[in-house]
Amino acid sequence: MMTERTSGILLHPTSLPGPFGSGDLGSNAYLFVDWLVGAGQTYWQVLPMGEIGPGNSPYMSSSAFAGNVLLIDLYELAYQGWLDDEDLIPHPEFCDDHIDFGLQGSFRTERLRRAAKRFFASGDKAMYSEYAEFCMTEGEWLDDYALFMTLSEQHGGSWSQWPVDLAHREQPALQLVRAESIEKINFWKFCQWCFSRQWLQLKSFANERGVQFIGDVPIFVAYQSADVWAHQELFQLDESGNPVVVAGVPPDYFSETGQLWGNPLYRWDVHESTGFAWWIKRLQHAFHHFDRVRIDHFRGFASYWEVPANEITAISGRWMPGPGAKLFEAFQNAFLELPIIAEDLGVITQDVIDLRNQFQLPGMRILQFAFAEDNSNLFLPHNYIPNTIAYTGTHDNDTMAGWWDSASERERAFLRQYLGKDVIDVPWDMLAMLSASVANTVIFPLQDVLCLSGKHRMNFPGKPEGNWEWRFIWEQLQPWQTIKLAKMTRANGRHSVCSEHLIEEGFQESKVG
Repeated sequence: MMTERTSGILLHPTSLPGPFGSGDLGSNAYLFVDWLVGAGQTYWQVLPMGEIGPGNSPYMSSSAFAGNVLLIDLYELAYQGWLDDEDLIPHPEFCDDHIDFGLQGSFRTERLRRAAKRFFASGDKAMYSEYAEFCMTEGEWLDDYALFMTLSEQHGGSWSQWPVDLAHREQPALQLVRAESIEKINFWKFCQWCFSRQWLQLKSFANERGVQFIGDVPIFVAYQSADVWAHQELFQLDESGNPVVVAGVPPDYFSETGQLWGNPLYRWDVHESTGFAWWIKRLQHAFHHFDRVRIDHFRGFASYWEVPANEITAISGRWMPGPGAKLFEAFQNAFLELPIIAEDLGVITQDVIDLRNQFQLPGMRILQFAFAEDNSNLFLPHNYIPNTIAYTGTHDNDTMAGWWDSASERERAFLRQYLGKDVIDVPWDMLAMLSASVANTVIFPLQDVLCLSGKHRMNFPGKPEGNWEWRFIWEQLQPWQTIKLAKMTRANGRHSVCSEHLIEEGFQESKVG
């Protein structure tokens, strides 16, 4: 349960400014923490921090444990002596306002390879000892991940199409690869060490200033991942290793044919027989890297939409029972507390509500969903309960300004009536409405603070291309926005204690804006 009144911002680090084609864990991330403090914010919420998958989605990672190596700060690697000045010359085609994933991916990966070679050739005993300790501590997932990434580069395609002895993980074949590809395997381990080291330094910096991170854990994992390959017994696969059924959701607000995610589904009975060991390790890893964790598609723990693997849409699926309370009882036995946020959107039935309430987990409310019906709509602020996290929208929604532009006249009229005013200041009236609500926590996408149009939205569910690319530049973040957000946050009793003096001074000493 989240009991304090707080406020935060939703922004994935890739959307930060920076010279190398996308945001990363470098100086601009630290500047953003400073801005959050000055704006009175307690939380920085991010999307999944793992490797990106098809369509550049962070929800289809090659590992449930590994970090996105493209977020590694190259300047820090240069500071360590593993890159030189020429390595830090940006590609001339990089853009400040959006990400070209192919271009920045190849640029960054090449520099990571150079850095790895120089690190292993450096003879720096202190740093190598730190690296070796990381490899030993994280070895349970890291060894499989590094081997999987190496084999993916060597063979391409789906892991079930690799040579049979590799697909079925026969130990003589795996040992041969480990012996012959040690340099390539060590590269992926080096990258994960760099990511973890930089991320935990950023988290420490933020925590010291009263800013906490909310991470995002997708309920399902990608088929083409180290997790499925290394733990085939935990997933519903056939004898060849191919999925029998896959995940999705039925037709809903976002899509008339539903969403066919394609993730393999769990064999929950096998998980239960292990005491849910894999899930406990997954959350242990997440709790180490984040202060709180949003579990995406929480309703899948109560029941999930199962679609035959040969279907092309999610229409022909069925609801199947999830692990329910057994999983969360295992979590309670493993952890002193459960800093979990339940993403309880979509088709929500009483069993989902009961599961969430049994473990006192905060649910989510999206303001954009509030005005299509009547006053009984649970997404309207007067229907909130304190143990709630309220958003103007999430990464899957339009921006607030974009929503207003496309809203029906009925929705616009309802909003005017609800606010009791004829002229609507979108999105700031919406931000203020949420901030004044009884929800203990409110989260605003940065796009709404910046008053950006719908063309700046992060993701459009069902649209295969053009997602996850948005970036902002510091010039868009004006002092008036910072001051207005800080005053609104303070007026509603949500401000961070660390921001007191900056609010009093009108944020005149800000490093940004």
